[in-house]
Amino acid sequence: MTETVQQAYDALLARGEIARDPAQEAVLPLLDSLRAQAHRAAAGRGGLRRLLARGRRRHDRRGLYLWGGVGRGKSMLMDLFVATLQVPARRVHFHAFMQEIHAGMNAARRQGVTDALRPVADAVATGARVLAFDEMQISDITDAMVVGRLFELLFETGVLIVTTSNRPPDDLYKDGLNRGLFLPFIELLKERMLVHELAAKTDYRQGRMVGADRYFTPADQRARAAIDRLWQGLTGGREHPLVLNVQGREVALRRFHNGVARAAFRELCGQPLGAADYLALAEAVRVLILEDVPLMGRENHNEARRFVTLIDALYEAKVRLVVSAAAEPERLYAEGSGSFEFERTASRLREMQSAEWGASTA
Repeated sequence: MTETVQQAYDALLARGEIARDPAQEAVLPLLDSLRAQAHRAAAGRGGLRRLLARGRRRHDRRGLYLWGGVGRGKSMLMDLFVATLQVPARRVHFHAFMQEIHAGMNAARRQGVTDALRPVADAVATGARVLAFDEMQISDITDAMVVGRLFELLFETGVLIVTTSNRPPDDLYKDGLNRGLFLPFIELLKERMLVHELAAKTDYRQGRMVGADRYFTPADQRARAAIDRLWQGLTGGREHPLVLNVQGREVALRRFHNGVARAAFRELCGQPLGAADYLALAEAVRVLILEDVPLMGRENHNEARRFVTLIDALYEAKVRLVVSAAAEPERLYAEGSGSFEFERTASRLREMQSAEWGASTA
């Protein structure tokens, strides 16, 4: 594809697939500038040595940090950017990428490598000259302690990075353990990447209403009966356990058949599971029926965090989701320290109820 990001966006407008949005259009020149930068670097003006030297200059911008409210079109714009590139590029959810980094570091340590991060970063840079991260957020201290040096190494090798986030850089890992050690990474982001707020007024996901056949509230006997009928139709009443091997551990779901899994909230979010487990689940199923999602707040904050990570994994994999819950998405986590992060989850739950969601992957 040789068209620019602007041309790709205009084509979507012409086909009526999106509505014109001035805030989105303001991002297009930034993406096209970065696209041109990536293509110039790939052309090898002066060769690889000069490219690496450019990457090490501290004043050199190496990417774009695009942040804003949920449903404003950040991911759509990033996907357009990646689609127009003619250099090796990779688009990946930030959770999944960090899981790969940790797995690579563990493998390097087992081989006796002293600096376990460097060979992993080198491998990433070899495979992609542009990295596109969706939904950057730092909630895990293991990620927080690694990501700063990881980005430094990637910048050194000339990799360009585009990332989306719901938070400005200064709010990343907010109130996290040992956050002071994380602050240099925030300064690195602001120094090496252009930070831009996508200040669109419209949440384009919100208009997609919850479908009665996919989101049931309250989670009562009537909801269970409706889900039973749906389960019967999808599986013919047949079921068996699904066992996933994740980093040397087994994660089991009791009810599974023909790509359809059924589990209670407590089974997936009441257990000490993490992003790697949910990513493996999202790869293994095409439909997940999740029952009895409760109201969440301070008293079950850990379960709420797992739920957020689970929904992120399902969303990225385009898994169809059926839910029974104690309340509508926006009221599941109405107050408490995690309510801000939950806005994105509520928006994604809304989007995942549309009739079109996941249709291309079924």
